[in-house]
Amino acid sequence: MSAPAYRRGFEETVIAVILGLMTVVTFANVILRYVFNESLIWGLEVTLILFAWLVVFGISYGVRMTAHLGVDAITGMLAPRGRRVLVLIALTVCLAYAMLLMKGAWDYWAPYAGLWQTEGRWFPTGFDTGTRDRAFYVTDQVPMLGFLRFLEDWINMGEEYDKLPRVIPYAIMPIGVGLFLFRYIQVAIHIIRGQSDSLIVSHEMEEEVEAARIED
Repeated sequence: MSAPAYRRGFEETVIAVILGLMTVVTFANVILRYVFNESLIWGLEVTLILFAWLVVFGISYGVRMTAHLGVDAITGMLAPRGRRVLVLIALTVCLAYAMLLMKGAWDYWAPYAGLWQTEGRWFPTGFDTGTRDRAFYVTDQVPMLGFLRFLEDWINMGEEYDKLPRVIPYAIMPIGVGLFLFRYIQVAIHIIRGQSDSLIVSHEMEEEVEAARIED
């Protein structure tokens, strides 16, 4: 499941940037509080938002890196053909789950962007034109950023935001889950082509035990 260098580095770079921002904001708040008796009133909320982005974004990264743990006791006893069948079944379940998450993520985020939620209990069957607009909801403390003022005309009927609208931090839901679904589609293509045969980390504990034994 190799990828060009620029693709390999994309998710790692974003995760590193998020971690860096969290560190900078937290460090700045500590210095301000204990040295200058001041604080960034929005610091904690920004850190929480960044942490949520880190977690959701990391899910798709785990899929791409085949880093999610699983049990391969049964598949390890099967012949290659039987193992492939079980992997395809598991992959189908994972894709269905990712699609369900995608619908839920969109339906949660859409009202904050002034958009419609989808109809249908499990999979989208259309758009609910009666969706209640929540574009006016803002964060508790995070100040509005000047370059995002265009959102006031786009989704808030020209009304000025005094704080950052929730549509921005909540955007990680459709973005992160969409990437999660995309990564599983990539995995499906690789498995169908015979370029991969697993969705999880395989024999990681055996390798760790063996490495420890060799070191001893």
